[in-house]
Amino acid sequence: MKYRRLGNSGLKVSEIGLGSWLTYGTATEAETAKECIHKAYEAGINFFDTANAYNNGEAEKVMGDALKGYTRSSYVLATKLFFPMGSGPNDRGLSRKHIVEQCDASLKRLGTDYIDLYQCHRFDSETPVEETLRALDDLTAQGKVLYAGVSEWTAAQITDAAAIGKRLNLRKLISNQPIYNMFERYIERGVIQACEQEGMGQVVFSPLAQGILTGKYKPGQAVPAGSRAANDKTNGIINSYLREDVLRVAEKLEQLAATIGASLSQFALAWVLRQPNVSSAIIGSSRPAQIEENIKSVDIELTDELLSQTEAILAEISGFAPMR
Repeated sequence: MKYRRLGNSGLKVSEIGLGSWLTYGTATEAETAKECIHKAYEAGINFFDTANAYNNGEAEKVMGDALKGYTRSSYVLATKLFFPMGSGPNDRGLSRKHIVEQCDASLKRLGTDYIDLYQCHRFDSETPVEETLRALDDLTAQGKVLYAGVSEWTAAQITDAAAIGKRLNLRKLISNQPIYNMFERYIERGVIQACEQEGMGQVVFSPLAQGILTGKYKPGQAVPAGSRAANDKTNGIINSYLREDVLRVAEKLEQLAATIGASLSQFALAWVLRQPNVSSAIIGSSRPAQIEENIKSVDIELTDELLSQTEAILAEISGFAPMR
């Protein structure tokens, strides 16, 4: 495994991280999830990402339980808040009340004394940014949080928050967690630049486009039984990728990957990691073998010629605007 600094901080995270968005939390998945987490840790992955809203807190419980056997200082544990955790008017968002209460709730579910990276899962237009930043800074001063970051914030929101933090002499945000893959590239238009200016790194999710960039979905063929697309009909993101032109491009990318002896998923992860501002690419996993395959991506170096060929293939998709 290889490691990168998270933004301009001194924190180092594995280039491949393990997340728990769609795969961990139900009773039937718990043991398999723990196997994946153990395999990831043994492979050198030290960055583990979850959120309070994933399966209404159950993913945090599984993640915490799986990691409790390891020395706490040996891994970086990240979680998030923003989405509703109850039916009350204050059970959501980024108010001081919700941040403080959800931090304590996450610590309890994770079974730990501190969160390495606490992230604002989305931007809250109903709460002053100053209130949010002060609450995060207070939690850091208390030792409950070591670093703070955001997720899916725009370049303007990131820049504004950084200016407010500087004016108030608050601890800096160190990361942004956006979607980023060969099909979803909006962060290349401003977000990366804003983060570089403010010393923030990207910890990107869905680098394999919900599994489209694994090669399991083929043009002209039915969705494989047991796949994510087959099991989750309400997943708007993966449904937006299930277009014939997108699947044909994925097939061509798989053929290009084969020319360097790589699988499509390895190639897609290496492509994401070509960006210096990307600190870690967060993968999901339902089988330990997937982790063994995907971590090999950190050793793949993409030549300029290969990147040019990739861009030419991606240019074949027109009008692609998947959901976010």
